[in-house]
Amino acid sequence: MGSSRIFPYLQLTRPANVVTAIADIWSGFAIAGAWAIIISDWGSGANEFLIKLTWLSLSTIGLYAGGVAFNDVFDAELDAVERPERPIPSGRVSKSSAAWMSFLLLVVGVAAAAQVNLISAVIALAVAVLAVLYDYWGKHQNILGPINMGLCRTGNLLLGVSVIPEMLSTFWPLGLIPLVFVAAITMISRGEVHGKNRNALYGGLSMYVIVIFVIVAMPIVHGTEIWEVLPFLALLCYMIFPPLIKAIRSQDPKLIGKSVKAAVISLIIVNASIAAAFAGWMIGLIVLLLLPISLWLAKKFAVT
Repeated sequence: MGSSRIFPYLQLTRPANVVTAIADIWSGFAIAGAWAIIISDWGSGANEFLIKLTWLSLSTIGLYAGGVAFNDVFDAELDAVERPERPIPSGRVSKSSAAWMSFLLLVVGVAAAAQVNLISAVIALAVAVLAVLYDYWGKHQNILGPINMGLCRTGNLLLGVSVIPEMLSTFWPLGLIPLVFVAAITMISRGEVHGKNRNALYGGLSMYVIVIFVIVAMPIVHGTEIWEVLPFLALLCYMIFPPLIKAIRSQDPKLIGKSVKAAVISLIIVNASIAAAFAGWMIGLIVLLLLPISLWLAKKFAVT
């Protein structure tokens, strides 16, 4: 299959977004303390966790890519009217081929997680189910839809934490951070096609502020230095607030779309902030290195 035929299949998976999902895993690793083990025990112990990091990164690639590709499968008829340039309505990818690819990607996601431990496999399966549920049903629900989407990212973060399953019982509440942030993005995105959703935009703005305050509190509670987190939060504010404020003022669908795109990419910064709060600024910086990759891919492939 030539590159010209592969490209529309890659478009279905939204590669720039997939990179943000990898950041969830790396942040979860920091929460569980796995990055600290890798750094302090650069030997057999480090190799074991690096292998697990690779498996879980592969898992989230399959889960996210399969989930967003299924979204296009379920939206094929609507996209034929609103987004005829998308791969399925444009005829570059058949609906059946897209469905099979999506299913196989989800299978790969669950199978890769199973190489780490049973708990990881169960979480990956739950994420796959939640993703398909959102694609088929959740996105049509005003309240439950954003929660459904947020739970997908919650599961993804906890998938990273599951590298050390015992840590899940302590740190599962941190899954509320991506839930709230992604629910805000989903709420804001409702006006991406037609605009006129000022209340949803203000709601999303409020939820962003809540997330930032929670992350500020993390190093205080965890006993790390707050200065290690603040630069990441400053970058986060720079990325998400200016485009959202412009969208609130104008109600222009294009500006709403830009604010959604900025927020999706900024999930990497959210994860870098969390990683810095638990493992220090160097680990936060490692997670942040995914940002330029995602930004580069966002120039090649659609984010929303």
